[in-house]
Amino acid sequence: MQFIRDIHARKAAAGQPVVSFEFFPPRTEEGDRTLLQKTIPALIQLKPDYCSVTYGAGGSTRDKTLMIVDRIQREHGLTAMSHLTCVNATAEELRAVLQQAKTLGIKNILALRGDPPGGTGDFVGTKGGFEYSYQLVQFIKEIGGFSIGTAGFPEGHIACKEGREVDWDRLKAKIDCGADFVLTQLFFSNEDYFRFRDYLVKKGVKVPICPGIIPVMSATQIKRFTALCGAELPKPLLEELDKYTDNDEACADFGIEYATRQCEELLRGGVPGLHFYTLNKVRSTSQILENLRLAQ
Repeated sequence: MQFIRDIHARKAAAGQPVVSFEFFPPRTEEGDRTLLQKTIPALIQLKPDYCSVTYGAGGSTRDKTLMIVDRIQREHGLTAMSHLTCVNATAEELRAVLQQAKTLGIKNILALRGDPPGGTGDFVGTKGGFEYSYQLVQFIKEIGGFSIGTAGFPEGHIACKEGREVDWDRLKAKIDCGADFVLTQLFFSNEDYFRFRDYLVKKGVKVPICPGIIPVMSATQIKRFTALCGAELPKPLLEELDKYTDNDEACADFGIEYATRQCEELLRGGVPGLHFYTLNKVRSTSQILENLRLAQ
């Protein structure tokens, strides 16, 4: 398996974008079977450069996350990354997770502060653990043997009340602690991404800053997602979504078209890659890559 920093270096040298997919651990055994036996095999046919698997709120899916990452790597020969959060874990417990990851041949970790248990409320640090993601980045860097990713927020983190530039400065500090690349939170206005990227580049950031793309599949669902993470739905997009409140199929078609146009502009703007939040679905991500002629 490859380090993601090396994947970026190789693709940049070839003048090609890195394409990656994100999955989440299902809550049911039937969901597990669908993801592992249908969704992942179908999307891997598109030849992404790597995949990532999320870590449930409160660290609730640790074992399942590592299991899915391990199976992607063993069964499909594809580099996969495990998310890791600070929530509900001491430093020694996190060390044990990282050791388990190493044993499984996992070489890439996305270091996150994480959401509180249940996904709502204020973050509360665990005694003997970490309160901020930069501390987790430092910890993983000290242990060694991993390529470390971190999250960036083009509109600023919802919990940062001091303003988006303060949040971006904190991201710069986190990168300085050892992060090799940045994956962004979902966004719908490319101006937000380019402003964010340009600010960091002017501050001396040289690591890849990859936009996170979510294909809209349901008007109700995407409104809920953006309310939770603080991303803005631009007025023209919101007006379009209101047309599809009762028609998820038509909404998904619109979402594919919107994301295709968004990705085309991002690629013209020189992004190092595209990271797709698949929501464990095949159709939208597949169609967008075909539209972009990035499906292999």
